[in-house]
Parts: sequence; C-alpha cells; structure tokens
Amino acid sequence: MSELTSGPVIAGRRPDVGGLDGATPAELHAAYLLSLGDDALIYAQRLGEWLTHAPQIEEDMALGNVGLDLLGQARALLTRAGEVEGEGRDEDALAMLRDERRFRNVQLVEQPRGDFAHEMARMLWFASYQYELYSRLVDSADEVLAGIAQKAVKEVDYHRDHATQWVLRLGDGTELSHARMQAALEAVHPYVRELGEDYTAAVWASEQAIGVLPSALTEAVNAGVAQVVSQATLTMPEPPRWHARGGRDGVHSEAMGYLLAEMQHIARSHPGATW
Repeated sequence: MSELTSGPVIAGRRPDVGGLDGATPAELHAAYLLSLGDDALIYAQRLGEWLTHAPQIEEDMALGNVGLDLLGQARALLTRAGEVEGEGRDEDALAMLRDERRFRNVQLVEQPRGDFAHEMARMLWFASYQYELYSRLVDSADEVLAGIAQKAVKEVDYHRDHATQWVLRLGDGTELSHARMQAALEAVHPYVRELGEDYTAAVWASEQAIGVLPSALTEAVNAGVAQVVSQATLTMPEPPRWHARGGRDGVHSEAMGYLLAEMQHIARSHPGATW
C-alpha cells in the first residue's frame, strides 16, 4: 500500500486555517479553482528551471512543453477564479500580486528542483493525480471548469506517460540509475499524501458537483503509480515518518518564498508595465 492511503485516514473537513470559515459560495468556488490553478502555476515555474539543465536537449524541450501545458491550465483556472470571485482580479493579478499565504497549491510542486530522477518521480505522482482529477472534472457543474478539464486531461495523460517512460528506463537500467530512481521515489514520498487530503474548498465543491474530493482519487492514483514502480523493478517506499500538509490552506515550505520572489519580481518591480 502506498502513502496516499497509508497512515491516519483524512476524512471530511479539516480545521480551517485558510480563511474560509464562514466563506460565501463564491469565495469557496474561487478557492477551489485557485487550488487547481496554483498547483499548475507553481509546478510550471519549477519545470521552467530545467531549461538547459536536462540530460538531453530533447528533454529540455519536453520539460519546457510540459511546463507550458501547465501554465496554460493555470491561466484558464485563475481567470475563471477571478470571474467567480468578482473582485476585478485577472489571471496576472492572481498569479503575480498574491502573497505566499494566499497560494493554495500542495507543497509537492513547490519543492526545489532536485536531480532528474527526482523530477520524474514528482511528475509521475503529480500527473497521475491530475489525470484522475481532470478525468472526473469533465462532468463538473461549472461548465467553464469542465471545458478546461476536457483539454487538460489529454495534456496530463502525456505528462504521465512521459514520466512513466523515464521511471521505467531509469529503474530498469543500470545499477546506478536504479539506485538513484529508488532514492528519488523515497525523497518525494513525504509530499505525496497531501494530494489525497480533502480540504475545505474541495469538500464544498464536491457537494455542489463542481469539484472532486481528493480522497476519491486516491485508489486510482496509487494503483497507477504502483504499477509503474513495479514494472521498473523498483520498490514503493515505506510510509515516511512525516508528511507535508497545509498547502491548501496557505501553509508552505521554505522553498515557496524564494520561488515567488523570482516569479513575481518583474511584476512587482514594475506594476502595470506592458510590453
């Protein structure tokens, strides 16, 4: 059994530390869209760091394209969040002018770039989660979100396959590549469980048939990743002693502040600038 289903069961609404107690339906709807958009935006920023650092030129391009797919998803989701929120904020304002505490992404996507095996382990888990998520969101009561999901599910299926092929190649490769891929799975594992935790906005969105409970994705995500790990002659790590939590409520790791400082630098230094 993998980490998404191991350990204490997470069910129902968690204690609110994300400012959503007493929130209106519009605020909860916007918060749900932000959680999806922030996942995509922050991971796109991390993948952009691979340009010129990937092991092959072709992989530079492949990771860049994955990042662009995620950036496109983020733009659509943040735009929709701004419309639902009704406070006049567009995608740029939501991406570049929010403080760290207002971002609702999981901590997995904000972690610093490790070696290539780490990135493939992270991508395998995250793309598997996104695939199961968007496969269900195509039937969302929010027609705009359903339309975004219809396009995104094809993209994340490619991302999942890309990571799968590399995990198989590295895991079933040389003794060194096998060891580094196994180490990468173990390094990423403490951040995986948060993908399957239910949070306030998702619970509300699920009740409204707008969204999906993250915990409802767990079994399918686990099964898919476990199959790849087994085929790659690797071993699913034992449950870690700790796991990341709180990202959906705006609680982030040390890495997030540095990421935002770089991502938001131009927009904050030259407010309103166009080119």
